[in-house]
Amino acid sequence: MCCRSLSAPIPISISLNDAVIRQYTMAWFRSLIQVSAAARSATKPRISDPFSYTLLSRFSSEPAPIHETPAPQPPTQYSGLAPTKPGEKPRVVVLGTGWAGCRLMKGLDTDIYDVVCVSPRNHMVFTPLLASTCVGTLEFRSVAEPIGRIQPAISREPGSYFFLSNCVGLDPDKHLVQCETVTDGAEPLKPWKFEISYDKLVIALGAKPTTFGIQGVEEHAIFLREVYHAQEIRRKLLLNLMLSDVPGVSEEEKSRLLHCVVVGGGPTGVEFSGELSDFIQRDVRQRYSHVKNYIHVTLIEANEILSSFDDRLRHYATKQLTKSGVRLVRGIVKDVKAQKIILNDGTEVPYGLLVWSTGVGPSPLVNSLPLAKAPGGRVGVDEWLRVPSVQDVYSIGDCSGFVESTGKPTLPALAQVAERQGKYLANLLNKIGKAGGGRANGAKEYKYEDPFVYKHLGSMATLGRYKALVDLRQSKDGKGLALAGFTSWFIWRSAYLTRVLSWRNRFYVAINWATTFVFGRDITRI
Repeated sequence: MCCRSLSAPIPISISLNDAVIRQYTMAWFRSLIQVSAAARSATKPRISDPFSYTLLSRFSSEPAPIHETPAPQPPTQYSGLAPTKPGEKPRVVVLGTGWAGCRLMKGLDTDIYDVVCVSPRNHMVFTPLLASTCVGTLEFRSVAEPIGRIQPAISREPGSYFFLSNCVGLDPDKHLVQCETVTDGAEPLKPWKFEISYDKLVIALGAKPTTFGIQGVEEHAIFLREVYHAQEIRRKLLLNLMLSDVPGVSEEEKSRLLHCVVVGGGPTGVEFSGELSDFIQRDVRQRYSHVKNYIHVTLIEANEILSSFDDRLRHYATKQLTKSGVRLVRGIVKDVKAQKIILNDGTEVPYGLLVWSTGVGPSPLVNSLPLAKAPGGRVGVDEWLRVPSVQDVYSIGDCSGFVESTGKPTLPALAQVAERQGKYLANLLNKIGKAGGGRANGAKEYKYEDPFVYKHLGSMATLGRYKALVDLRQSKDGKGLALAGFTSWFIWRSAYLTRVLSWRNRFYVAINWATTFVFGRDITRI
């Protein structure tokens, strides 16, 4: 009892002392935090939007606005990249990451210029092989080349940037480009608009697919211009194959789901039809044997397919596609519904997959630019690819065309045209920069010498089943070598393998072709 009475108060006394110590300690820390916060507020101004301050300090030469008291503010508008200063390299702004823009950036001398690229995609698409990705012959990354690999200065030079943005306006008098950021969500990031000052501007915005104003095309058809188009086609095709195998699906619905319609008989439409028919013959009939008799392909063209090719090659292509199971229909699409298209003669064609490939035309942005226009609505250029009546603006690729005063015809919307224009303009800008004309309005006295001259190198198209066409004539009515068959297919693959921009992607393409040859195409729906 005595021991218990003496030992009982000891823990009580210790716990009381601990509580008092903790209380005084916490009070001391709170006082210290308040004093530190007061000291920081007295020595550092308050910024209402720290995210805007970070962007401003990085991209603008002007100091960030300081607000003494926080208040609700509208979406931040900031100046972006200010005009270049003496001692800094002149800035070339490139709008677009297609064949023309990427070839230009690759050829620019980054010891002379800073390069700024503005585009809603951060890669270039190797379009001649895009149709092969739709059916699993190639993987999607094999045809996409990152901009940082094409022009490494964008990743490492302090004055060169890539902005994942859309150009929304142009002020050629002030040498300004207005841009808007691109995000995956419905709402753009804040600050979501900015301006870029340029010394030289190159418009390489490409073109958009032509729909001829036909209702329903935008809503129900899939184009074949971007990697995400190929991904959508592949998912849709494989989904229809699996849905058609579900018990209870009627015969009519199976035929509709597995009917693939391609509108447009140009090289893209023909190559996709050939790849698709080869996929059906070699893979679908083995792995989807329950529905192999329902799947078929229809190619609709208003005139002759491959109209720019030699007559003998066109006849060979027609024969080969028909032999592969592609049904060729001559007609004009009048209307597009959710599950059928209507031709001008009233014929209704049900479909499960509709791919639209009828050529390209100017985009709404190109139409809205305050610049001279060429026939067809493209940005007008002279013999040196300069835009008339404005200083330091050039245009190349599918969005540009010669003005009527040059007497030159509008060049076709081909990859080789865009690539040649990009290479020419890169060399021209390098010469201007070396001559001291790289600054804004600095090339007024520069003497332009050799104009741009385009010589057609020929055309190629694959038909599937190890068959292809090679037409090396310089014009439709000219003379030259024209080949068809397996030899042409080997030339087609060899030529495009060497034209892939990086060794990494060449390796990917070669491995994909070998894997497909040995094991068949990948039919996984991801």
